Amino acid sequence: MPSVTHDDAPPLADLMPWSVAPPRLGRGWPTAPDAASLKARWDALMKAEGPDREGLLEPTRSRTAHTAVGQLPGGAGGTEKLARASGPCPEPVRVLRAPFDEQWLIPDHRLIDAARPELWRVADGRQVFVVEAPGAAGPPLLVATSRLPLLGGARVRPLYRRPDGAEPNLAPGLLDHLAARLGRRPAPGDVLAWAVATVREGSVVPLTADPALWERGVGLGRRALWLMRRDGERPKLPGGRRPYVRAPLPGRPLALRYDRDEEALYLDEGRVSPVPPGAWDFEVGGVRVLEQWFAARTAEGEPGTLAAIRPATWPQAWTSELLELITVLALLAELRPRCRELTVTDGITSAELREAGVLPAPAAARRPASVLDGREEGPEGQLTLL
Repeated sequence: MPSVTHDDAPPLADLMPWSVAPPRLGRGWPTAPDAASLKARWDALMKAEGPDREGLLEPTRSRTAHTAVGQLPGGAGGTEKLARASGPCPEPVRVLRAPFDEQWLIPDHRLIDAARPELWRVADGRQVFVVEAPGAAGPPLLVATSRLPLLGGARVRPLYRRPDGAEPNLAPGLLDHLAARLGRRPAPGDVLAWAVATVREGSVVPLTADPALWERGVGLGRRALWLMRRDGERPKLPGGRRPYVRAPLPGRPLALRYDRDEEALYLDEGRVSPVPPGAWDFEVGGVRVLEQWFAARTAEGEPGTLAAIRPATWPQAWTSELLELITVLALLAELRPRCRELTVTDGITSAELREAGVLPAPAAARRPASVLDGREEGPEGQLTLL
């Protein structure tokens, strides 16, 4: 059977019609690779008064110490103006700060220029957020995460439009049409897995009606999703290929380099090996993931700013995170060629989906669902009406 051409395949934007721009912080200091630094930064902000507090906040047109805003969905953070706020730091939450880089965020609406509450309302243990990350060449990478993504310049597509895995963010009628063509009804997560495995340049997703090919692609996509989400059993490389710390890492490493012959990663005189070339070469948008991850943990904040508050020495937790990241990238690098080898035949084209009434998705499917289950506190303690 002929393969599906690029022009025949439906765009991801049609298959998962609801998308949101990622939250925009407006300042860097409310995120950090460690939670303790965030609490110390908050304490420093609370100790400052008047103009000093305003300066430490790093005000923007959207947020100053006198801006009144409502609470984030889920009840995180206060609502009184920061100029007179006091008390402990809201408990930091995990976010995806950059591709494959999980960091921490102070979940306080007063610190975030554009929080995108519609994303916070559907963020729970069953949600999967998908971000289209551009490729330096060739197809994009669909980065999937269980954390709220803060990746700039991208669109966030939640798998579900409501909490608890309710109402998939798929074009209405798509699952029914796939069920009729495949002879079995796929789950929403199967459609996402297929998209992760087969997305092509221009963010198009060639669909197939071949049940065997579908199962193979979904299997590859499920593994990629498991590796990217990292919210279950920790991935491991086979024995003998697992990275270990071979020479102790210094207290504050300043430089990162890779020796391809030794398959070793050096953090100053510290050494981690074996590190497969696929892990070191793994890029998103033309940037090496490992280099970007390391730079985020060694960047010096400008003296006198809250961003300058950071760990005095390299925490042991970062070493554990590095070893896991190397493992994830190595396994994903092995998976990528197998995904590229998928040649989609017996295709379900955009024209077929339009003829079946699946496309175009109705305008309502491109807007957030009404989520009225929780009370949200408005500015200065008032009740927010949704």
